[in-house]
Amino acid sequence: MAEVREVPTAQGPARVHVHAAPEPAGSLLLTHGAGGGVAAVDLAAIAKTVPGHGWSVALVEMPWRVAGKKVAPMPPKLDAAWREIVVGLGGPVAGPLLFGGRSAGARVACRLAGELGAAGVLALSFPLVPPGKGPEKSRIGELLTPGEHGLPVHVVQGVKDPFGRPDDIRAALAGAAVTVDEAPGTHSFTGGGAVAESVVRWLGSAFP
Repeated sequence: MAEVREVPTAQGPARVHVHAAPEPAGSLLLTHGAGGGVAAVDLAAIAKTVPGHGWSVALVEMPWRVAGKKVAPMPPKLDAAWREIVVGLGGPVAGPLLFGGRSAGARVACRLAGELGAAGVLALSFPLVPPGKGPEKSRIGELLTPGEHGLPVHVVQGVKDPFGRPDDIRAALAGAAVTVDEAPGTHSFTGGGAVAESVVRWLGSAFP
C-alpha cells in the first residue's frame, strides 16, 4: 500500500504516492505524461516491482492533474512545479534520488536532473519528435542534458512508438552514453512487465 503525501506548490498541491522498499538503496521519483496519470501501466508496474529489488518508488501526480485538468501546462510551469515538489518532499524518499517519468514527465526529469542534484534519469516513452513533424522538432537535446552533468540515463521505448522507435532514439543519440531498451507497444506500451524488468536491470548495473 502506497503512502500518499500532498506537496504544496504555487500551482496547487501535488500528490506523491510513495511505494517504499524495506531497506532502500535509493529512490525513483517518477511522474506521468501530459495526457495521463500515475495509473499508467508502466508506472504502476514499476511501483509494484522495483521496491522488491531494493529501490523505493514515488509516483508524482502533478498539480494540474490533481486539480482535475485534462491538459498539462507548458514546460516552464511543469518545471516550476517539479522544483517545488523536489524541495517540498523533504524526507519521504531515500537517496540516491533518481528522476524520471513517461513522455512529458521524462522531459521534465531530463531538463532538471542536473540542476536539482539527481543521481540519474529514467526516461519512459521519450517523445523524441511529435508525429508528423520533422527533425527540426527533435527533443534530443533534452535527453542529452543529464549526460552533460555526468548522470546516467536509461530510456525504455515502445517498439512502435510514433514519437520515436528505439532505433530512432539510438540514431539521434549518435553514440552518447545513454542506454536504450525496448518494450512491446506504442507510446503507451502493451503492459508494464517488460518496462519494470528493464528498470530493474538498469538499476542493478548502473547503481550496483
